[in-house]
Amino acid sequence: MKLYDIAGHLVPVVFQAALLAAALLVAGGVAVRKKLSDESGVLPDEGITLRNIVEVMTEQLFGMAESTMGEHARRYFPVCAAIFFFILVANLMGLVPLVGGATSDVNTAAAWAIISFVVYNFVGIRTHGAKYIYQFMGPSLWEPEIGGQKYHVRMLTPVFLPLEVVLHLARMLTLTVRLVANMFADHTVVAVWVGIVPFAVPAIFMGLGTLVAFLQAFVFSLLTMIYIGSALEEAH
Repeated sequence: MKLYDIAGHLVPVVFQAALLAAALLVAGGVAVRKKLSDESGVLPDEGITLRNIVEVMTEQLFGMAESTMGEHARRYFPVCAAIFFFILVANLMGLVPLVGGATSDVNTAAAWAIISFVVYNFVGIRTHGAKYIYQFMGPSLWEPEIGGQKYHVRMLTPVFLPLEVVLHLARMLTLTVRLVANMFADHTVVAVWVGIVPFAVPAIFMGLGTLVAFLQAFVFSLLTMIYIGSALEEAH
């Protein structure tokens, strides 16, 4: 019996798994906030602790955010960090026997993919306004100056516009499929080996599964950063 069977069919399993992951993140955030409120809390823990590991991961993520989003990194980093840590926790939950994670379900992966899609397009519209559409219209091949005003003539727009729209929509599909396929396969392999050989051997696959869990969370978050960084750039 899995942990989520306790609630029966009242709440879908994927909702229970997602709520549990969110609850763990909230609890961790509250604990960190409480510790930082003390004067001693600003100092790092001695040795290798969960707090130190999380701080190192956060610093590395922020470094990548600065390299992809530039001066806007601090504003949009919280969204990317939330995506990373939720997916990471959900992925790791999938490796725990009798628990399971939400990221093996297409609904969870698709929800985060849609959030990523909405966020980076919102950033683009907020930054450039109506001119954000230029990113979908192809390069400017002729820039005549009329009356002191420079105009960008994008003659390849009929070709680029439909293609770019399809490619941007496909980003949601690729984010979803990549996460679901990898985590479903990883969790299935671990579950099979736990059932066949309960001792020693599954530990090897759980170690590999932990690596995959980190990589998939990292890739999803990094791609979101790249999409936001691209949306921030001026079209040429």
